[in-house]
Amino acid sequence: MTIERPTTPAPNERKVVLYRNGSVYTAADPFATAMLVDGDTVAWVGSEQAASSIADSSMEIIDLRGALVAPGFVDSHVHLTETGIALGSLQLGGIRSARQLLDAVAASNGDGPLLGHGWDESTWEDPALPAAEELEQAAGGRPVFLARVDAHSALVSSSLAAAAGLGGLDGYTTGSQVKRAAHTAARQEARRLPEASLLAYQRRALTAAAENGYVALAEMAAPHIGGVSDLRLAAAWNTASGEAMPEILPYWGELATSEEQARALLDDLGVSVRGLAGDLNIDGSIGSRTAALRSGYSDAAGERGSLFLSAEQAGAHLAACSLLGIQGGFHVIGDAGLDAALEALELAAAEVGEQRIRAAGHRFEHVEMADANAVQQLARFAVTVSAQPRFDAAWGNDGGMYEQRLGSRSRSMNPFASFYAAGVPICFGSDSPVTPLRPWSSVRACLEHHNHAERISARAAFLGHTRAGWRAAKYQNPMAGQLVPGAPASFAVWDVEELMVQVADGRVQSWSTDPRARTPLLPALDTGVDPVCLQTVKDGIELYSSPALRS
Repeated sequence: MTIERPTTPAPNERKVVLYRNGSVYTAADPFATAMLVDGDTVAWVGSEQAASSIADSSMEIIDLRGALVAPGFVDSHVHLTETGIALGSLQLGGIRSARQLLDAVAASNGDGPLLGHGWDESTWEDPALPAAEELEQAAGGRPVFLARVDAHSALVSSSLAAAAGLGGLDGYTTGSQVKRAAHTAARQEARRLPEASLLAYQRRALTAAAENGYVALAEMAAPHIGGVSDLRLAAAWNTASGEAMPEILPYWGELATSEEQARALLDDLGVSVRGLAGDLNIDGSIGSRTAALRSGYSDAAGERGSLFLSAEQAGAHLAACSLLGIQGGFHVIGDAGLDAALEALELAAAEVGEQRIRAAGHRFEHVEMADANAVQQLARFAVTVSAQPRFDAAWGNDGGMYEQRLGSRSRSMNPFASFYAAGVPICFGSDSPVTPLRPWSSVRACLEHHNHAERISARAAFLGHTRAGWRAAKYQNPMAGQLVPGAPASFAVWDVEELMVQVADGRVQSWSTDPRARTPLLPALDTGVDPVCLQTVKDGIELYSSPALRS
């Protein structure tokens, strides 16, 4: 499909567009078939008959031909540069053995570091990994850095290990896989790229996001990922002239021990961030066996993961952020990691008061292993959970990676319905490049959770991917994420096979086309085919347009 990427209109240029003959997902009118956009604002939604009466030659009129107009998606956890690198590097998701991986490396042409992403030995019949020397030989001497699908470990060649000075670092052995400190050092060595290359990778990621209906992305920057320079490049897209891109909602994951240090960190960044949160890691990942567990991994005797922050350190950080009135938070996956995060909330509340903790709107990323007590504690402190539904779709199936690593504990992973039932604010994202920028697949993953008791409705899942993303970032416009008069004109247009109304009946999810439900229509996601994006618009500015929209 050809991509049209128009330049940003001049600030004084006001455009009026009438969308008609489709379906509009809006709380203002569940039967709406038309929407009027005036500049950067939704001016009106209503019926086809009313649209006929207001249409005139001064406005652009787009015949939707049955397409759906819905609020644009917000991805609540992405890594922009890493996504671009993954899209433009060696794709390893289909690899099923060490031999296949080495063959892919040998077939890769080019100069400089050989970068790749997506291998997952939990899907291999023989999980044995290639040696560093084998990677070196296959690459013809080029330094090799191949990120695991979860991006918490990687395979490196011997030359890259030497260049990064990995000898003696935590997480480095004689094998090719590096974790923890060694992984950070290896990634930083592999990412010593010129600014022009970094910008090109970010542009590629943003373009892909716009093509898939995203109007905003929460960028989870941190010192161990891309550093301050990478954060500044990402945040600069919000003010770049000449290129219309999804909005960046930037976070910075660096530890603060006091209010004064937190303020100094924010001042030194040189860009405004939404909080000292995101990938400030309390622990690692299940796939790389670095998530901190109360009891050992089922497939690796004696391993219980890694705790990168103590409860005392995390508590001081939350207290400092609360005193400044900004969001704090952490990457936390394992149950022992979450224990430390919950203890940190208690310690911070004892220092600055529970009300300050709640008011700051802190957020925890992932939170995959939360029992009933943990869910109640998260609700008590009004902590937002930023989760990734496609983790469950990828690894929650019978015999999948979760079950391999955790055994029976995998059953209770990613308890979405439990979060909702307890009143825990929740928003959804991809953690791209860990899972793709495919929002409707992510919505579907909520409906098809491997644990039926933790499935949620399509409407709840859709709101978690749209309006909740703005709320989780404490966005300044409370109307963001909905299509009602006066709201920002940020939306996507979708070619859909079928539209349906979902009607919730207790824990049972059912579908109905009965118009008496008076619930806005959403795509039928049980067809196995995702809706196709025809247009993405942010604040009235077109980010992406398919030729099919106006043909």
